[in-house]
Amino acid sequence: MKGLFGGLLFAFLTGMCYFSFAQTKPSAIQGKILIEGGKAAEFATIVLLKSADSSVVKSSLTEKNGDFGFININPGTYLLLATSVGYNKVYSGPHKVLAGQNVIAGDIVLKLVNKQLKEINVVARKPYIEVKPGKIVLNIQNSVTAEGNSIYDVLRQAPGVHVNSGDQTLSIIGRQPALITIDGRSTNLTGDDLVNLLRGIQSSNIEQVEMITSASAKYDASGGGIINIVQKKGKNIGTNGSFTVGGGYGKYYKSRAGITFNNRTTKLNVFGNYSLDDNKTSRYINNNRNITYDDALSNYNVDYNNTQKSYNHNFKLGADYSLSTKQTIGFLVSGVVREDKFLKNNDLMISNQNRLDSIIKAKSNLDRGASLLNYNINYNGTLDKSGKNLSADVNYSTYNRHSNEYITNNFYTPAGTEYRDPLQLENLSPSKIHIWTSKIDYVNPLSKTAKLEAGVKYNHIRSDNNLTFGPLVDESYRADPDNTVNNRFIYTEIVSAGYLNYINKIGKFDITTGIRAEKTNTTGNSVGIDQSSATSSKNNYFNLFPQAQLNYQADEKSAFNLSYNRGIQRPDYQDINPFLNYVDLYDYISGNPNLKPEYTSTIQLSHTYKETFVSTLYYSVTNDAYDFPIYEQNDSSKVNITIHRNFGRIFIYGATFYAPVQFNSWWNASFNLDASYLRYTAYAVYGSFNKASQDIIVNTTQNFTLSSTLTGEISGRYESPTLYGINQIRQSYTVNAGLSKQVFGKRGNLKLSVIDIFNSDRERYSALYQNVDLTGISKRETRRVMLNFTYRFGKTTVKSASKHDTGNDDERRRTGN
Repeated sequence: MKGLFGGLLFAFLTGMCYFSFAQTKPSAIQGKILIEGGKAAEFATIVLLKSADSSVVKSSLTEKNGDFGFININPGTYLLLATSVGYNKVYSGPHKVLAGQNVIAGDIVLKLVNKQLKEINVVARKPYIEVKPGKIVLNIQNSVTAEGNSIYDVLRQAPGVHVNSGDQTLSIIGRQPALITIDGRSTNLTGDDLVNLLRGIQSSNIEQVEMITSASAKYDASGGGIINIVQKKGKNIGTNGSFTVGGGYGKYYKSRAGITFNNRTTKLNVFGNYSLDDNKTSRYINNNRNITYDDALSNYNVDYNNTQKSYNHNFKLGADYSLSTKQTIGFLVSGVVREDKFLKNNDLMISNQNRLDSIIKAKSNLDRGASLLNYNINYNGTLDKSGKNLSADVNYSTYNRHSNEYITNNFYTPAGTEYRDPLQLENLSPSKIHIWTSKIDYVNPLSKTAKLEAGVKYNHIRSDNNLTFGPLVDESYRADPDNTVNNRFIYTEIVSAGYLNYINKIGKFDITTGIRAEKTNTTGNSVGIDQSSATSSKNNYFNLFPQAQLNYQADEKSAFNLSYNRGIQRPDYQDINPFLNYVDLYDYISGNPNLKPEYTSTIQLSHTYKETFVSTLYYSVTNDAYDFPIYEQNDSSKVNITIHRNFGRIFIYGATFYAPVQFNSWWNASFNLDASYLRYTAYAVYGSFNKASQDIIVNTTQNFTLSSTLTGEISGRYESPTLYGINQIRQSYTVNAGLSKQVFGKRGNLKLSVIDIFNSDRERYSALYQNVDLTGISKRETRRVMLNFTYRFGKTTVKSASKHDTGNDDERRRTGN
């Protein structure tokens, strides 16, 4: 089947290439816009006008290097109009374009409105949401309600993002977790560690977020797409930056402060940021299990409440140095240091035959802290006049976590009388992860429209985890005497990868096709507390991941994009760690050292109308799917174990539609719809599970310009009832609102927001699978009022240093199409 699909894909691309070569070359006009001094005018507006009556044909923005181009235009005589904030308008032409001719208009130079004016404040702004085929961009600073939240909270409510039940991972295509990168570099964290990292990053430090459903072979083969978080980095000559302070209240207090700075000269750019969060939050979970054993019905009902105090430090310091106009080296040190203190209350009520039998009340104190430090050196250089480019990165990361929990269980009769002595437990689970990554990328232009890309990457990860669990005996804690819980697990993963990409523009077609090869070697060593029960497991596999994209510009209004992508999702470290993690006396979470990767193939067909409205059809299939919880319940002991297994296959058919609407001069909105039909089918060993469901997600953002300095925003999200593995998920919705006021000559910005106005953001689920009958609800503290103030200092001008690519910039672009 794979061979047949590959053959059909190859035949399709070959036929399209042959067809495209046979077409008549379209007419086009190209050029470059510069500002005084010969520097590129980034994102200047260029308008194509008919020479006869100056009517507008089409318009566009320049690329970062100032280039622009209009293709597929009718033969005729045209004018070009170039504009940018703070500069005089410049006309160029007339330019006569013949059939099949590509006219080079040459350089257009913009001049300042006033020669005596040294600084021009930039007031133009991009929309919060930009949608392109296979890609959604969130311009974080242009959202009122995003301010004052963590980047994780922003992503949870972003269009196209789905929060998976239980582990809270984020998906953007299908149900496979997306690969999370920061400035183009993978975090290499998974599960709770990754979620906690994202919760510790302030939105005020983020420039934009790129959500890419079909990345090229340049990037790690992710079956669930890529979410790339781009941090702020100044582009202006001189010293500039911003500081932010804010606070708020939900059930408990929230506070944060941060600073971002940048100092750029013609050769050296030094940049960094620091932020501090001090928050207190709460969470409630109710879990209800019905168990039938020997014709007797038992019910285990859990009410869990916690409060969590969090202190989070996030920092970054880096520099880029231009060795020449074509070569740059850079270094970067970044990190997150987080400390959490939990107070937990867990009440378990046990009923038999609908009569309350006993109550177990557990109280615990959990002290958990983690630090992630990352060190990077990068190089980027243009090798010759043809544009050959070489970039290299070396990265080293360390992650350290301590987790110390002390639990007291008290046992009561229905009348409230203690029927046995309290049981006190110690639960220690420290973790250390070391990550080494190096890569080299090479770009070789073959012609004006074609280029070849190639690269190699080496990734080495070593994870060392310990678990010590046991009761208090004679005033000292002792490890579990049965040795079923205590363990040390050392896991090593080495991934060696290489890729080859071919990119070309032929007539109305843009073609990107590539293949990525990845060789994975893993070793897991599990050592019992007495060193006598050591076990080892190894897994070695080699995979090829093809990727192809074909874009067809049908006419001035319509463009079509067809893409195919195959990816892999490797198990989280904690999911293959063979520990038995304690939840309560009748509920545990277990790792599975035999867990294998899951593989996803995705096809997407998109249509873009007037570069504004984007509609997409997509289909994906996942084999060896494991990324959802399975409940394994012992009816006799009443103990439930949550575990991940390679359960079966997932089929998803879906369609998305994005539409921005300008109602009038002061009100605009965007609407995003993602409607899909998904089916889960189990392998025979896991029974006859075969269920399907719809999943409909609707997002909207409404923006209001109330005055030249005051704007408002209302956003909402709705998700229909759906299926996540064996769990049936109920519908959910949330509504946010905010106001933004510019002050101090528009250098300051005051934002007031109310998140989850109706306190409706919660998760409700149920499962009927084999002998499991379970319902539950999970509710975090989501409703809160936030007030944040940001002030920009230094130069905020359109004047910029000579444009050069750094290793960091190249990595950031890597996830693009």
